[in-house]
Amino acid sequence: MILITGGAGYIGSHFALKMLETGEDIVIFDSLELGHSEIIEILKKYGNVKFIQGNLKNLEDIRGVFLMNKIDSVVHFAAYSQVAESVKNPQKYYYNNVYATLNLLNAMLEFGVNKIVFSSTSAIYGEPEYIPIDEKHSQNPINAYGNSKLMVERILDDYDKAYGLKSVRLRYFNVAGADLKSRIGEWHEPETHLIPNILKSSGEKTFKMFGDDYDTKDGTCVRDYINILDLVDAHVKALEYLNNGGDTNYFNLGTSEGNTVKEVFNSCEEVTGREIPIEICPRRAGDPAKLVADNKKAWQILGWKPEKSLKDSIQSASDWEIYRASNL
Repeated sequence: MILITGGAGYIGSHFALKMLETGEDIVIFDSLELGHSEIIEILKKYGNVKFIQGNLKNLEDIRGVFLMNKIDSVVHFAAYSQVAESVKNPQKYYYNNVYATLNLLNAMLEFGVNKIVFSSTSAIYGEPEYIPIDEKHSQNPINAYGNSKLMVERILDDYDKAYGLKSVRLRYFNVAGADLKSRIGEWHEPETHLIPNILKSSGEKTFKMFGDDYDTKDGTCVRDYINILDLVDAHVKALEYLNNGGDTNYFNLGTSEGNTVKEVFNSCEEVTGREIPIEICPRRAGDPAKLVADNKKAWQILGWKPEKSLKDSIQSASDWEIYRASNL
């Protein structure tokens, strides 16, 4: 049985749905602070899912999950992830992302579970020294969010050496898109991601584009947008890798291609067939001009490569926004 922390959230719910569709029994552990109970009810339609509401900051909550269920492996999505908030309130991020993860890892040790796939982030690299960014790039996070994820990566190394707990850390770049049948999708409050914010802009709600004077082909930031279903596939392969005796490892998850904000905006207009109101604003502090992954290591070791295009991600995200506005 697979334990999925944060399984009521964006990425965790898509992984949960994939596991259910392949016949796996899963336990979802989520506080519902950021996840949604409506998503859990949708997931229950597609297989054997047990939902337990609790908080990883409470050790007894997570111990109870292992005590009552035969867990074989863990896929750990639960975390705070807003960069700007992490700068303003680092205590919140270290307590939730590091301390809470320690509770999870210690419960795993207590109950003899020694395989975990961990949601990490490209934010651990900090300001890019070269593009594309490979896994050998230096790690110098510039915010508490990136620091909290890097701390967990280092803890996982130590737990492997001392206790034999094997991990795969997946370093996400920019995740986009939704389930192709619009059953689940991206649902953040507040929403901070680019594509849904463009799609939500209409009428009096204007999309704000921050900076058009970067050293890029059209003056706007370049980012690497990976489709959520491709991302989920990487988690499946990471779990298979560990189940087949793979050693602790880490991988970038991106497309190795970058798109500018203007390109994303234009694609959103093309997919939706409408003109989206826009306002050009000054740069935001701390936004690098380019962030693009080198994903060769994931291909070489996990046999993973992304299949879907930026337009695929925007189409599924748009379909989901239409569905959610009418049904949830």
